Order: sequence, then structure tokens, then C-alpha cells
Amino acid sequence: MKALRVAALLLTLSGAAGAGGALAGCGSTRSVAASPAEQRLQREDLVAVSRGLREAEGSAKREMTAARIAWPLVANGPPPSISTTTRVALTSASRAAQAIVVPAPMSETEARLLTGPAAGIASLFQPFQRLTERGWTLTGAAADEIASGTPAAARFARENVALYIDSIYDGHFDATLIGKSLLSGYRLLGGAAGFGTMLGEAEVDALARAYSPAAEQLHPHSAVKLEF
Repeated sequence: MKALRVAALLLTLSGAAGAGGALAGCGSTRSVAASPAEQRLQREDLVAVSRGLREAEGSAKREMTAARIAWPLVANGPPPSISTTTRVALTSASRAAQAIVVPAPMSETEARLLTGPAAGIASLFQPFQRLTERGWTLTGAAADEIASGTPAAARFARENVALYIDSIYDGHFDATLIGKSLLSGYRLLGGAAGFGTMLGEAEVDALARAYSPAAEQLHPHSAVKLEF
């Protein structure tokens, strides 16, 4: 079964090359003029990714809940004095980010086999998960060093913390594009008429709201700068 899927994937990719290539990554949902078999594969992949987004939705919401508390405390850089409240909020955000579910279709191994719009969605979900996890964890570690580290460690943390804070914002920005990419891909592949009972329009709309700017964008925009 896996061999058949790989063969179908290769066929899709060869068709993409002949048609000038499909846009990949960055949330692209453009699809090659596909044969019925290729289009069916793209729909199956979008269904699998949609199920994955639903599986991850609860953990993404929990991370966002923690992020809304922690983000205003560091968006413009850590304060001169790091309070216990700030350290606790960063720890909570880090733990929530580490707990974001990575569904199988969006894993590094399986995402390589995705075709059509599903591939673009996976290319948004992966950095969302990675950047938020690493960003919150490293921002929390920097806050600890600023609060109780040696003068040299505290200075190094302040000089570099902007990188970590920016990665949190960037990860959430990627998440805001997922819903739009899902809607575009769904419509591109035929919408409710094309998917039938495999993936309903109401479910797609609900997922699009869960991974939208309203649900995932952080405010205010990060204004912290690297120190030299």
C-alpha cells in the first residue's frame, strides 16, 4: 500500500514539473492540473491533515491561553526586573507549547508524502509548533538568567532574547495562515461537492476559525530589538 502511495506521489510530482511546478510551502494551496487519480490523492491528504488539525486544536488553544498571559509581559523585551509572576507565566507558556500535539500527517516523516494543499498546511503547522516551543522555552531560560544568573549570563540573555521573542510571534503568525490555506485548498479541490461525506464544509469552517488571526495572532506586535 505504501509503495502504491509513493508511486502516486511521484506521478503527481512529475505532473507538477511538466506544468511548470506547483507552489510549495508558505501556506501555498495552488494545485497542479491534476488527473482524477491525482486529485483524489490530494483530497485524501487534505482530509488527513484536517483530522490532524482537529486533533491538535485543543492543545493549540491551551498554548494560546497561556500565551495571552505571558506575551504582554515580554513582547517589548523583558522588564528590568523579572518578577515571579513573569517567570511563572513564561514557564506555563513553555509547557503548553511543548504539549502541542503534532499529528502524524504533519510529522517530518509523513509530511514529505503530502500532496497538493495539504503540503502547504503542514509547512505552516510545523514552524508554528517548533517556533512557539523553542521561543517560549528559551525566553523563559533567558528570564531566569536575567533574574538570578551571573552578570555575564544576564547580559548575554538580554542581548539575545529578542531572537526568542520574535520566534514566538512568527510561530503564531504561521498559525494564523493555516485556516485560510485550508479554506482555499478545500475550495480548490471541489469543496463540499468534491469531498462529499469525507470532509464537510461546516467542519472546514470551524477549523478555519480555530487557526485564524482572531484565534492565534499575538498582540501587540513584538518591538524588542537585538542589543549590540
